[in-house]
Amino acid sequence: MKMARGKNLFLQILWCFSLIGLSSQAQNYTFVVREAKYTRLCSTKSILTVNGEFPGPTIRANRGDTIFIDVYNKGNFNITLHWHGVKQPRNPWTDGPSYITQCPIQPGRKFTQRLIFTFEEGTIWWHAHSEWLRATVYGAIHIYPNKNNPYPFPQPDAEIPIIFGEWWTSDVNEVFRQSMETGGAPNVSDALTINGQPGDLFPCSSPETFKLNVEQGKTYHLRVINAALNLILFFSVSQHNLTVVGADAVYTRPLTREYICISPGQAMDVLLHANQDPGHYYLAAAAYSSGVGVAFDNTTTTARVEYSGNYTPPSSPSLPNLPNFNDTRAALNFITNLRGLPERAPSHVPTNITTQIVTTISVNTLPCPNGRNDCQGLNGTIFSASMNNISFRIPTIDILKAYYYHINGVYEPGFPTFPPFIFNFTGDFLPITLNTPKQGTRVNVLNYGATVEIVFQGTNLVGGIDHPIHLHGYSFHVVGYGLGNFNQSVDPMNFNLVDPPYLNTVIVPINGWAAIRFEAVNPGVWFMHCHLERHQSWGMETVFIVKDGESENLRLPPPPPDMPPC
Repeated sequence: MKMARGKNLFLQILWCFSLIGLSSQAQNYTFVVREAKYTRLCSTKSILTVNGEFPGPTIRANRGDTIFIDVYNKGNFNITLHWHGVKQPRNPWTDGPSYITQCPIQPGRKFTQRLIFTFEEGTIWWHAHSEWLRATVYGAIHIYPNKNNPYPFPQPDAEIPIIFGEWWTSDVNEVFRQSMETGGAPNVSDALTINGQPGDLFPCSSPETFKLNVEQGKTYHLRVINAALNLILFFSVSQHNLTVVGADAVYTRPLTREYICISPGQAMDVLLHANQDPGHYYLAAAAYSSGVGVAFDNTTTTARVEYSGNYTPPSSPSLPNLPNFNDTRAALNFITNLRGLPERAPSHVPTNITTQIVTTISVNTLPCPNGRNDCQGLNGTIFSASMNNISFRIPTIDILKAYYYHINGVYEPGFPTFPPFIFNFTGDFLPITLNTPKQGTRVNVLNYGATVEIVFQGTNLVGGIDHPIHLHGYSFHVVGYGLGNFNQSVDPMNFNLVDPPYLNTVIVPINGWAAIRFEAVNPGVWFMHCHLERHQSWGMETVFIVKDGESENLRLPPPPPDMPPC
């Protein structure tokens, strides 16, 4: 037994040094996944947590660091953890999406995950990536600049985390299970949260409302994350402007606005200047939900901005003026004005495109299975979702293992690079025959070094809505947005190839399109999916397999020895 443990340790050490660029600043964290009791909205329930914390612990690193996290699953569910926005060069093995790059960590087991930071600088986050467990299993990642490269803005006086989430009074696992069994839309959450707290507007919540203590004249770095499962959010601070200086751990040109629009999966670095009269002010967030007839949590979550000093605080702070829940123009006004900072950008915008992909992203329906007549989707169907008319089926063996070990029958190549059916994608009245997608585990295989352009085309099948699309293993230049149908002859002439934002999650506007570009230089298996959890559960996803490069340091290394078994 001692020899076996010693051999395993030796293999682990070999794996740790098998990838290039091992930082001298390696750190270790221990994450214990376990149940803990939390009280919100006047009731108590057990939730899955990391180290008993909700939100979970914050990871802190410097640009270019490497971190090892020992994940112990002492909960009752299979689980995986994903490091959202960490590029993991040549290391998809510990990226985390369930049955894409690994099988889940089973209760009672442990998995050591390696995080390799490269150009990321600013704020990103981590979360569970299996079923709906990320409802309570999530936390922030703060990545600081190196000493020789300070912030491209004046050093803030302090930093404050702002993590938005959703809270269900019922068991969120039961919400997910019922939705998948009945085929209907899942029950909406009962409250939005800021750092785990609903805020003053909810019962039994005021004493625990999150407070931002500020001093007049100082500047505060808000590290903002939208960890909500199914809601794009507007947020603002009453009587204060907010200045975005980074998005998805890459700096942006400063963008000052009264409100910010942020989707699930996105993270932003935002400066709050405490330049108002001393007093109490609300930071508030509420949903942006563009889908007609789509149920959503229409509550408002709050935190208090409280100035120091001697003054009489108001009995109730004023709420900021947030846009209406369906104000697409307001959302687009913010989204399309975000610009990159070319002098600090990690890569140039690809101009010689070798791989072009146009993919529809649609909400669909499937027939009620097995002769049942009790399904709760539209007109007695079950809800589904797709990319290019393929609703993705999650396999039972992870795709990365199947790719690396040449296991047949797990996935198929040949994900369509163009919509299989051409119609008025955003039309008001579409044939019901278009609602039903194919089902399969189809992936897109890219040659190493391919320069890729993807146009995401929203459709009005079943019902249009905004879709936040996230790509693992990469960030990408968002070169264009538009409403209506993408026009291949006209729209590319208006692409921003000078200073587009460099993101890992892009909001595709309702009944519109977004275009991204990146260079496929990170070999491995990488998941791409809608970050609205219900849409991912329904199949709005696909996988990119990026082939090895020619030299040894451009190839996928072997897996770590403690990969979770299937």
